[in-house]
Amino acid sequence: MQLYDNPASPFCRKVRVVLIETGQIDAVEVLPAAGTALDPGQMPLAENPLGKIPVLTRPEGPALHDSRVICRYLDARAGGGLYPESRLWEVLTLEATADGIMDAAVLMVYETRCRPEAERSAPWVEGQWDRVTRALDAIEARWISQLAGPLTMGQIALGCALGYLDFRHGACDWRQGRESLAAWEAGIARRPAMEQTAPGG
Repeated sequence: MQLYDNPASPFCRKVRVVLIETGQIDAVEVLPAAGTALDPGQMPLAENPLGKIPVLTRPEGPALHDSRVICRYLDARAGGGLYPESRLWEVLTLEATADGIMDAAVLMVYETRCRPEAERSAPWVEGQWDRVTRALDAIEARWISQLAGPLTMGQIALGCALGYLDFRHGACDWRQGRESLAAWEAGIARRPAMEQTAPGG
């Protein structure tokens, strides 16, 4: 298999964490990819016409894209148990919430990197951060119990989302007023798979 990857992407990090946690990292060749909607650059357009990463090619079928699809496939392939049937809908919802945090945080970065300064919208950026804070507040208030117990895909996704907030938006201090979530993040960040995939670039 081949994984089109960028070390700065929290979505790619999700996949790399799953590969490590399920013992499949040596089964994948990691290929660098980078680009934007304005300039697709090295994006694997033949494998994913949307021009997004991660993308996973596999010998038994067409390439897979979208981190949620890829992670579900890799977990099924290895029997990793990251989507426990007894809590499936909660795990999927937590993963979707974490992915939404990542989406908003990435869009904040793109606003300054891809738009000329005169076209940037501070209210739009603030609106994206509002999405992040609402999601974090909901997790702190109602989802902390879902972060206990054996590792799930929801936990991996949230760990990657919080790591990306530290990486790109550290000045915003997401931990303020969220002591339970901050304590949980400190623990998951020490997992070897999380340490080995810390964002960069």
